[in-house]
Amino acid sequence: MPVTALVSAKSCGVTTSALALTLASKRPSLLAECDPAGGTIRAGFLQGEVGAGFGLYHLAAAERTGPDALAQAFANHLWGMDVAGHRKLLPGLTDPAQAAALGRTWPALSEVMHVLAEEAGYDIFIDAGRLALESGRLHTTLTPAPLLHQADLVLLVVRGTEQSLTLARHLIDPLRTELAERGSGSDALGLLLIEDGPYRAHQVAEALKTPVLAGLPFDPAAAGYFTAGGHPPRGYGRSPLLRHARTATEHFEATASRRQLQQQYPPRPANPQLAGVLQRLSEKGGPRG
Repeated sequence: MPVTALVSAKSCGVTTSALALTLASKRPSLLAECDPAGGTIRAGFLQGEVGAGFGLYHLAAAERTGPDALAQAFANHLWGMDVAGHRKLLPGLTDPAQAAALGRTWPALSEVMHVLAEEAGYDIFIDAGRLALESGRLHTTLTPAPLLHQADLVLLVVRGTEQSLTLARHLIDPLRTELAERGSGSDALGLLLIEDGPYRAHQVAEALKTPVLAGLPFDPAAAGYFTAGGHPPRGYGRSPLLRHARTATEHFEATASRRQLQQQYPPRPANPQLAGVLQRLSEKGGPRG
């Protein structure tokens, strides 16, 4: 299954979209909240249920001990979002100042997530937040650059508005170049369109010279639930946002599979120290308390 990173030029609904995709997937799924500016899910969707002693920041110290310690910490810091434990969350940073400590952790964390995707069939979604550039490159502290480099797909989330397209237009070429030179190829880049505004998918693709891989409807009721938590809105399970998100996950899998066949990626070398994460995850149940 693919590892898909979501980014934006400015706040465009990256976290809401990532949550929708994770909860709508037909397969086991994981959302890694890796925005260096800080996570919002624990205070919003989870309504403070998860404390600061739990989540992404604590993986930095484990990584310095070694791969097995990182795999153990990774499994221990995942939060189950459903009773069966099929939907998991790695909660994000509680303080943006913590981001600097993760610089050397990102590559190893990416490897763990690829193990889950390739060996356990997880859909992996990375909330990488707002893109920050420095001299035309991804900023090494303000973006989790290695996660984008190693992702199977990188989705720039945009809305169908003039403002959103204007902001995104300045990021397309630097991001495409970054993925061509340091990632899995420029064709890893696609657009996820939030259907809010006058521009349709074909117009957005033409304006940004980048394919729209999926679209999600502007669904204020479901989006509000993902942002603030509380009680699901009436008809939540049949909401347009979840229905379209479910379809989107299938499109992403098909696109990633085509890329793999076309580029004939060599298989990733097995890392026995990371393989144990699969067993640890299988022992985890539903929501933790």
